Amino acid sequence: MQADLGIRARIMAPVRAGGSPGSVIAAFSTRKAVRLGILWGYIFGLAIASSEITYSRIYKTAAQRDALAATYGTSKAMSALFGPAPQLQTVSGFTVFKISMALMILGAVWGLLTSTRLLRGEEDSGRWDLLLCGRTTRGGATAQVIAGLGGGLVTLWAITAIIAVLSGHTSNVGISTGSSLYFSVAMVATAAMFLAVGAVTSQLGATRRQAASFGAVFLGVSYGVRLIADAGVGLHGLIWASPLGWVEELQPLTSPQPLALLPIVAFTAMLAVVAVRVAGARDAGASIVADRDHSPAHLGLLYGPSGLAVRLLRATVIGWWIAIGVSAFLYGLIAKSTGATISGSMKQVFSKLGASGTGAAEVFGLCFLIEAILIGFVAAGQVTAARVEESEGTLDNFMVRPVSRSTWLGGRLVVALVVLVLSGIAAGVLGWLGAASQHTGLSFTSLLGAGINLVPPAIVILGIGVLTFGVLPRATSIVVYTVLGWSLLIVIVGGFGTVSHWILDTSVFHHMASAPGLSPNWEANGIMIGIGVAAALVGGLAFMRRDLQGS
Repeated sequence: MQADLGIRARIMAPVRAGGSPGSVIAAFSTRKAVRLGILWGYIFGLAIASSEITYSRIYKTAAQRDALAATYGTSKAMSALFGPAPQLQTVSGFTVFKISMALMILGAVWGLLTSTRLLRGEEDSGRWDLLLCGRTTRGGATAQVIAGLGGGLVTLWAITAIIAVLSGHTSNVGISTGSSLYFSVAMVATAAMFLAVGAVTSQLGATRRQAASFGAVFLGVSYGVRLIADAGVGLHGLIWASPLGWVEELQPLTSPQPLALLPIVAFTAMLAVVAVRVAGARDAGASIVADRDHSPAHLGLLYGPSGLAVRLLRATVIGWWIAIGVSAFLYGLIAKSTGATISGSMKQVFSKLGASGTGAAEVFGLCFLIEAILIGFVAAGQVTAARVEESEGTLDNFMVRPVSRSTWLGGRLVVALVVLVLSGIAAGVLGWLGAASQHTGLSFTSLLGAGINLVPPAIVILGIGVLTFGVLPRATSIVVYTVLGWSLLIVIVGGFGTVSHWILDTSVFHHMASAPGLSPNWEANGIMIGIGVAAALVGGLAFMRRDLQGS
């Protein structure tokens, strides 16, 4: 009852202050989206500034810059992973190559998670119900949220652009204001598209987790198609079949092609219109993909909180497993051909990025960094799902029965650990299948070990998430995804330039051995697992001592 009253108070407060039913959802969504836009705008902007300043300080002579271009520019492996590398003799070309793919993926994830949270998540929580009983329609409410998401997108771009312009005007960088603004547009373009993707999947999925999983599969396929297009196997035309490829074709800072904005704008607008139309045609709480809760009773797994967690999470987890497995298989397909291009100074480059070994093993060592990041997102999703159960009141149904908090949280953590381990196994097995089809000579055992080697960094992320969940529950999502985003940016920035080891050590991925090029460092893995377990224990103790908190 108190939770219901709290929800009603939060919805009605803006109306009493002078708002209207036609704008209250837009105002609420804008506030949420702008806060996230500010945080991630700083991350995007600092990544750009770091790249520009680092290049100008490290590569000071023309000879150094020519050597860098000769090393990176001819590698199909690097092109497949990070996109083409033109004009590496310039600050502009290096910056695009160094961080654009990382920011594109982070922007896509930000857009997807933000839109599904403010659309399907808010609808499922019941916050729209009172307004939908009045003059606000389902389609109108969706349009308001999309408008609010637009405010968050503009904020993300503005913060990114301000930092990029200031960095570009430093004496050693020399990038014009117009070029910096265009680059900022390119870096947030995937965020715009995946805000719209999330708006559509919020109509398809019956829950926020299911909607996010649909979007994750689409992102994984988009990345895989772009990877094949840039792998130098004669299929570059596929670049126009991937939204990530469209952003790549903008060619910011090097050879700007603003006409590539047309498919980006058209795709985003089309999905926004589809989301509003579909939302207006369906019933409240309904979805295009039928919710199993409305089907005949299936009591499998409903023996307790752990079984229910499996039922609630399986759609999302399966979506992530598909993305992890498909990408690992694709890496196996290109490992042999791209590994053949690695020689001489290119080995030193791969070594800086953490990859070591020869040929296909070297490529896998770098590709599996991407797999580790995907598994890190799986870990973050497990923690945020637990927080959603508390904030939406689902947890209350367990607490009034003979189920202790320790039993509930412990069961969730066991499920999460099993999911993470199986994710690593899937990466190793599917990677081996792809590699075996190309006769790379890599053994099943080595790739299975490399897959399991991806799990410890995810356990650290899981532990930090549980610690935040116990101590500061409302900040769980922000903290866990900030740790993940920071770790990704640091390991990429550190791989392409000189970064203090103190900073590198703040990335959970930096401590992961580059298997199968190197044997997994089980000692370091054990330390990471210990840190994750210790953080989870402290978070669990804090959770048992605090009150349950809504959103």
